Amino acid sequence: MQWLQQDPNQNNVYHLSNVRREASGYVRKKKREYLKFKINEIETDRKTKNTRDLYRGFNDCKRGYQPRNNIV
Repeated sequence: MQWLQQDPNQNNVYHLSNVRREASGYVRKKKREYLKFKINEIETDRKTKNTRDLYRGFNDCKRGYQPRNNIV
């Protein structure tokens, strides 16, 4: 992959843009699948009256990703 960046001829630039487009499409698809799964999980918690997991799911969606610090 690094050779694509080192030799900037038109063919390599075109190939690299295609690879990036495919990768971003894959990531978008996976994100959509994950969000659908989380929504279904929250709906299931609501139907089964599992309040703790319901609100935990709400808060996870609202806050988004938060990296955790591991202090040694």
